[in-house]
Amino acid sequence: MDELKLNASEWNVLNCLWADSPRTVMQLVAELERSVGWAKSTTITTLRRMEEKGLVRAEQSGRGKSYTPAVEREQAATAETRSFLDRVYQGSVGLMMSAMAKRQELSAGEVAQLRAILDQLDGEGRK
Repeated sequence: MDELKLNASEWNVLNCLWADSPRTVMQLVAELERSVGWAKSTTITTLRRMEEKGLVRAEQSGRGKSYTPAVEREQAATAETRSFLDRVYQGSVGLMMSAMAKRQELSAGEVAQLRAILDQLDGEGRK
């Protein structure tokens, strides 16, 4: 798969599958109707397109299909993060953190978490 770009609908489906898979079409129809208000046809169309794009795998099970994610959550999150950073902050984590710090959008716990991550990176000899 080349560059991974998910739209909001694809995130909805994958979040269901990452939480519990494999899932049948009808299980996904019920879950997506409950969580985002989709009609059955919307779910089926989205699943078909995602299968064509290689985002989900389908297996015939009885009279229907069962779906599993073909991408890992971490892979999708990393691609989304990179895309966001590139679009909004010219690819700079520093600019993003600076903007958040200036608006005091980081809790004390989040600041401590970031420090711990940076300390760990320093301990690994990264520059």
